[in-house]
Amino acid sequence: MELLILFGVLFLLLVLGVPVGFSLLGSALACFLAMGIPPVVAVQRVAAGISVFTLMAIPFFIFAGDLMYRAGIAERLVRVADAAVGRVRGGLGIVDVGASMMFGAVSGSAIASASAIGSTMVPLMKDKGYPADYAVNVTVTAAIVGLLIPPSHNMIIYSAASGIGVSIGDLFLAGVVPGLLTGFMLMLMAWLVARHRNLPTGVFPGWRAFVRAAAYAIPGLMTAFIIMGGILSGFFTPTESSAVAVVYTLIVGTLVYRSLGWRGTWEAAGTSVRTASMVLFIIAAATAFGFALALLEVPAALGGLIGLMTENPLVTLLIINLMLLALGTFMDMAPLIVITTPIFLPVAMDVGVDPVHFGIIMMLNLGVGLVTPPVGSVLFVGSAVGKIPVTTLVRTIWPFYFTLIAALMIVSYVPALSLWLPGAMGGE
Repeated sequence: MELLILFGVLFLLLVLGVPVGFSLLGSALACFLAMGIPPVVAVQRVAAGISVFTLMAIPFFIFAGDLMYRAGIAERLVRVADAAVGRVRGGLGIVDVGASMMFGAVSGSAIASASAIGSTMVPLMKDKGYPADYAVNVTVTAAIVGLLIPPSHNMIIYSAASGIGVSIGDLFLAGVVPGLLTGFMLMLMAWLVARHRNLPTGVFPGWRAFVRAAAYAIPGLMTAFIIMGGILSGFFTPTESSAVAVVYTLIVGTLVYRSLGWRGTWEAAGTSVRTASMVLFIIAAATAFGFALALLEVPAALGGLIGLMTENPLVTLLIINLMLLALGTFMDMAPLIVITTPIFLPVAMDVGVDPVHFGIIMMLNLGVGLVTPPVGSVLFVGSAVGKIPVTTLVRTIWPFYFTLIAALMIVSYVPALSLWLPGAMGGE
């Protein structure tokens, strides 16, 4: 009965349009009352959910990503990619993916990538004769790569939710190869779709223009190298690296590119505070919801159910992936990480899946949910940027969608892709 109340209240609140954070908290509170637990427990779990040192990195990474967008780093990355591959058929689609990969390496946010790269690439692609649906579909699916290429604040959430202290540094390293693989697969699909639809070709501007564009982009790209270099060398922690990213971006934006003024910095701070507050509140509310699930022994029951269905590790991973894909279509990524990690991580570890590898699986899996209706936040961002209805996008997004699914299957069943680099760098 308590479990029915927990999910019944959650579903009812979501249907009524109540924000996700308040829906999670309200359903957890209703469950506690039904179980005879004092309501103050919900407050305690909310406080405990965000009283984690590593979560301090999230506001700083969000702030750094917004500063990078306003400093014009995205535009410089687009120029580099365009100079490199813009001359092939559908080259701007490949440029879009490449720029998203580079921007993901300095922002770590799918929504930030869709907004920053999309606001630059989508109008440019339209002007060059590309269909609007193609431009937006490439942009939103390429933005998912930013969840894998470090730094990614969602990996920080996963580390905190795991309960076993999964190394953030190892997670950052583990996402590099899967991120590159996913990006190259999306580039190939963008080229194939462009050939099928006979989309335009570009003109190679020459090596001099390419070198000049690369030189202008290097200061912005150095953010990722400074963050990872500092973490791997032990010079600073992942949390401290987020603050370093903000300071470095301010220096690059104001002194090197000279495109970031007081007004832009102030606007970025205000936007980042609102975004970070929303994310952290959702994490806090999801912690209370997850505590209710733990009290009702849902993780153990679900693990037992999967164990009855199969003992094959490959099938177990497939079942978990299907469940996460289904959940990702109805709920945003941050709360799902907090709620589902304590449920599925023990099940995955029981069949021999490394927690670092499972973290990368979750990042890519739940990232697919961000471009899947009805609650695909990145898909809606792309719709707004491209001024095209979501229903129109969904009709032609399927080649890119299945490319992400194929990448997910490869990453899930080839653990070496995720674990090779952390092992080579002496990770935990």
